[in-house]
Amino acid sequence: MNIQLTGTYTDSYQLAMGQAYFSNNLHHKPAVFDYFFRKIPFKGGYVIFAGLAELLKAIEDLRFSEEDLSYLAESGYDKNYLNYLRDFRFKGSLYGVSEGEIIFPTEPIIRVEGNMLEIQLIETLLLNILNFSSLIATKTARIRSVAPDRIISEFGLRRAQGLGGLFASRSAIIGGADSTSNVFAAKKYGLKSSGTMAHSFVQMFDDELEAFRSFAKANPENCILLVDTYDTLKSGVPNAIKVAKEMEKDGHRLYGIRLDSGDLSYFARKSRQQLDDAGLQYVKIAASNQLDEYVVRSLMQQKAPIDIFGVGTNLAIGKPDAALDGVYKLVMADGIPRIKVSENISKITLPEKKQVYRLLTKDQTFYGADAIAEINEDKPSKITAPFDAHKSMHIAKLNAEALLKPLMKNGKSIDLQENIEEIKQFSQKRLAQLPPEYKRFENPHVYKVGISSKIQKSRDELFFKYTGRKNQ
Repeated sequence: MNIQLTGTYTDSYQLAMGQAYFSNNLHHKPAVFDYFFRKIPFKGGYVIFAGLAELLKAIEDLRFSEEDLSYLAESGYDKNYLNYLRDFRFKGSLYGVSEGEIIFPTEPIIRVEGNMLEIQLIETLLLNILNFSSLIATKTARIRSVAPDRIISEFGLRRAQGLGGLFASRSAIIGGADSTSNVFAAKKYGLKSSGTMAHSFVQMFDDELEAFRSFAKANPENCILLVDTYDTLKSGVPNAIKVAKEMEKDGHRLYGIRLDSGDLSYFARKSRQQLDDAGLQYVKIAASNQLDEYVVRSLMQQKAPIDIFGVGTNLAIGKPDAALDGVYKLVMADGIPRIKVSENISKITLPEKKQVYRLLTKDQTFYGADAIAEINEDKPSKITAPFDAHKSMHIAKLNAEALLKPLMKNGKSIDLQENIEEIKQFSQKRLAQLPPEYKRFENPHVYKVGISSKIQKSRDELFFKYTGRKNQ
């Protein structure tokens, strides 16, 4: 299967709006969009931003092929519009946070600037890549947080949403996983690939011991034997011990055994005892079977002697949320600030080109609040809650760093960071700066995001202009 993303990797209404802009000679007008999200998934306290490098490369390569244009012509699009799309290249600019950054609701994560048509046409692509990637990186970070010294391997390709499994594997590493079972992703992104064996391999042989011997002979390095096909403690582990002793005679070592059913804590303790009694203290125990951050946390609290957690479905699909609600909203067009009004106050957008400031304590710990300011103002001295003008905070004495930096100019990426291990390390560094009360699973502290008086004034004026009412 060879799928090449082209300009048709979008929603129909993007192309329809593009044609309307073109027909009304508005396509060349300058505009600005913000990408942000409204709700943290998993009832958590933070999100890990991921998918940026893949997005920037996709935007650079975005084209409409002749096959695309023929299809769109058959769909009724205007030939002059299609002639324009024939030479389409994204020439806009992107500003945003670094991949792996810790992000919070409401604040702009990416700012896109360019002509109205081009920045409209990349909306679906941007949302598709960033929302899913950030969801999976966040899920993995939660698992890593409860098992900081254990090996975590992403095993989810078989139940991932089709080719989304590729981004899931990449994002899992950024979020803190050590390896992936996804060989294609490992090859493409330079990741560590790891895996064990399936029950079908054991079932193929008339005897479990014969199956283990055959697998070990073919895979003497990093060999992990699945011990629960028939009876974990009475046959699986004893047979694995026999094979381990035989491997020692041949100059090899059994790397581990895997538990994939039953009471994982109980079987891990009993298996560890059998292995240790046989002098196989070096053999690791891996566990899988519908793991997530809560199950892993429970196993760690029980002090289960598990060295490797293979996390599959729940990680690769971002269960239970399955989506990050990131949105892409117009904030300025033809030099004029724009706003979306809603009866739901949390959906009223923030106009203007903006910068986001992360507030820091003296020891560089995140203070617990970020400030959104108009692009030409410095860090504000006071911020107000975006949706409650009665809540404010004075921040003049706090240190701050600007988060939105140039990512792409004139359609070309700037200092594109593609090394996933470095992105992962950056993300772990930033997570270490986040106080623990924001990382707990139950009732995490709410990280505050506030707006400057300039942003508040602009939004209130636009709200009044379009509704005749004062914004409360």
